[in-house]
Amino acid sequence: MATKPVPPRPAPRLYLATPVVDDPAQLAADLPDLVAAADVAAVLVRLRETDQRTMISRVKALAPAIQNAGAALLIDGHPELVARAGADGAHLTGLAAMEDAMPSLKPDRIAGVGGLATRHDSMAAGEAGADYVLFGEPDAKGQRPSAEAIAERLQWWDELFEPPCVGFAVSREEACEFAAAGADFVLVGDVVWADPRGARAALVDIGQAIRQAHAKTFGKAGAAG
Repeated sequence: MATKPVPPRPAPRLYLATPVVDDPAQLAADLPDLVAAADVAAVLVRLRETDQRTMISRVKALAPAIQNAGAALLIDGHPELVARAGADGAHLTGLAAMEDAMPSLKPDRIAGVGGLATRHDSMAAGEAGADYVLFGEPDAKGQRPSAEAIAERLQWWDELFEPPCVGFAVSREEACEFAAAGADFVLVGDVVWADPRGARAALVDIGQAIRQAHAKTFGKAGAAG
């Protein structure tokens, strides 16, 4: 078999969204095992809206469990809390929110962005310095595009742009579809926490499934990534 000069394309990594955090104690106990069990690159901490001091203390309670396991900790929204809570970055929804947050996050911290309704918005986010773009998350009304539309957007982005793209998957099947479409990361949340087998088993299963889907599409070399 001829050797190709391009390195094998790595399989997508997992990006785990927490349930909305009220009491972080149980989650802090569970996370090290979860992050170690599958290839989790980052954890998105979703906070219950309350006063800043409480939200910061909740992030700080979770930080060691995430960061000591080698994953990045991002806060869903609240870029103003990132530095004080010791987080690695924030996930912003919409171009305006991302642009507002950039001065407080850059150059040291991660600024990811979702809520990008159009291709134009997606390109503008990339040009403005987004560290990743997310496609497929529900909007404020809980509506989201079809899996086919999300996969098509991921494929488009993957072929043309440098920053990583993330697919928000609500099922194992979607996770596989997005891996095959060229997602660099697959964001999973409720599909893991609601699984009757338990979050760990669900996460391991989805991790294996996206590696297989990736290998099937991009070749076996990437399956080890």
